[in-house]
Amino acid sequence: MSGPPTETAAPQPSGIVERLVRDDVDRKRFLKMAGATGATSFGAFVLAACGSSKKSSTSATAPAGASKTAQAGGDVAIVNYALTLEYLETDFYAKVVAAGLFKGKVSALVEEIGRQEATHVEALKGTVEKLGGTPAEKPNAKFPISSATQVAELAYTVENLGAAAYLGQAAQIQSEEVLAAALAIHSVEARHAVTLATLAKKPITPDGAFGKPADMSTVLAAVQPFLA
Repeated sequence: MSGPPTETAAPQPSGIVERLVRDDVDRKRFLKMAGATGATSFGAFVLAACGSSKKSSTSATAPAGASKTAQAGGDVAIVNYALTLEYLETDFYAKVVAAGLFKGKVSALVEEIGRQEATHVEALKGTVEKLGGTPAEKPNAKFPISSATQVAELAYTVENLGAAAYLGQAAQIQSEEVLAAALAIHSVEARHAVTLATLAKKPITPDGAFGKPADMSTVLAAVQPFLA
């Protein structure tokens, strides 16, 4: 007699990065959409998030049972997570500018970074709405702003954390469009971090040749002291 039937676990939807790594057709389509600059950043995402670039015959489409609604739901949560971080960054730079700790070109640089973070906020809110979700509410924030040196070091830490946060979610993203947006923002966050490294006299690549991803719990714990 045959044994009792065993339950087969429902296949879990893989993130778009994993699918792109494993399928040439999807990868070429994405790289065409993201452009050459996105392709360079995509390589870093693959190394950090997947750890492999070997080809496989696995289909690039979502596995059976993974509905578009389920995929969108996961991406909404990820984008809202990113949106919350961008809210905090935008608020931080607004408070720094208001404190008047920097002058001249450095002040203009800080203001420009703040404007770019604000643009990220609007882009992510629009992405959530496009996915059929509700954008996260802006949290109340507090930041220690006591001196130009202290602020430069904090900004450096914040920008590196932001870049690590995007990298940490890459493997979970289901939508090519959402991944392309994350790549574009991740690249800018990393450039902010490098620029601020020169201001704060810190290493421009604190993790060496490859950026290290940070998971959601690690990032949220790191920003907790800044929530009012």
